[in-house]
Amino acid sequence: MTRAVALATLVLALCAAGCATQSSVVLTPEEQYAPELVTVPPLTPTDETPPVEAVEPLLPATDPPARESAPAVAVPTEPLREAPTAVATIAPAPQSIAEPTEDQQMLALLADLQRYGALSPDDLRRERDNAAAALARQRTDANRVRLAVLYTLVRASPPEDQRANDQRAMQLFDSVLRSNPGPTSIKQLAAVLQTQVTERQKAVRDEQLKGDRAIQKLEALRDMERSLLRDRVRSGGGGGGGGGGGGSGR
Repeated sequence: MTRAVALATLVLALCAAGCATQSSVVLTPEEQYAPELVTVPPLTPTDETPPVEAVEPLLPATDPPARESAPAVAVPTEPLREAPTAVATIAPAPQSIAEPTEDQQMLALLADLQRYGALSPDDLRRERDNAAAALARQRTDANRVRLAVLYTLVRASPPEDQRANDQRAMQLFDSVLRSNPGPTSIKQLAAVLQTQVTERQKAVRDEQLKGDRAIQKLEALRDMERSLLRDRVRSGGGGGGGGGGGGSGR
C-alpha cells in the first residue's frame, strides 16, 4: 500500500513538471517499480520565460521636508582685488650714448669760437667759468681748446693778470698737442691758435719794450731840460747880482 501511494505521488509530480517542460528522464523498468531509485534533475526555466524583476514597494506620499533657510551672504558691490604680489621686472639695459665723432667735435668747436667773438666781457667770463667746469667733467681736447681761447679773450685790467691768463692758455694748447699720438684736426687748430697767441704775446712784449724805450727817452729829455734850466738859472743869477753891487758903491 505504501509503495502504491509513493508511486502515485511520483506520477502526479511528473505530470505537474511536464506541464512546464517536457521531461527528458526515461525510467527503466526497475525504476518504475522502485521510485526511490529515480533521481529527478532540478527544473530550469526556459529562455522564453522572462526573469522576474524585483519591484520596490511604493512609499506613502509625504510632504517634502522644509528646507532650512541658508544664512544670507553679503555680496560685495565691487570686485574683490587680490593683494599685489611681487613681480620681478627686468629693467631694460641702459643704452650707450654714442660719442660724437672727431668731425662733429671740430664743427661744434668752430661754432663756439665764432660765437665767442661777439660776446661781451661779462658773457666771456661766464663762458670761461662754464668751460672750466666742462673740462673738469670731461677732459677732452675740444674742451681744452675752448677754455684756452676764452683765457686769451678775457682781458684782465692788470697786465700781470693778462700774462697769467695767456700762460694758462699756452699750457692747455701744449696738453692738446701732447695728447694721443697722431695728427687730428683739433690738434692742428690748437697749433694754429698757439702760434697766434705766441705772436700776440711777442707783439705785446715788443710794444712794451717800445713803450719802455720811449719813456726812457722822455725821461732823458726831461733830465736834459732840467739841467739846462739849472745852467741858465745859475748863469743869469750871477750877472744880476754883480750889477746891483756896483750901483750901490757909487
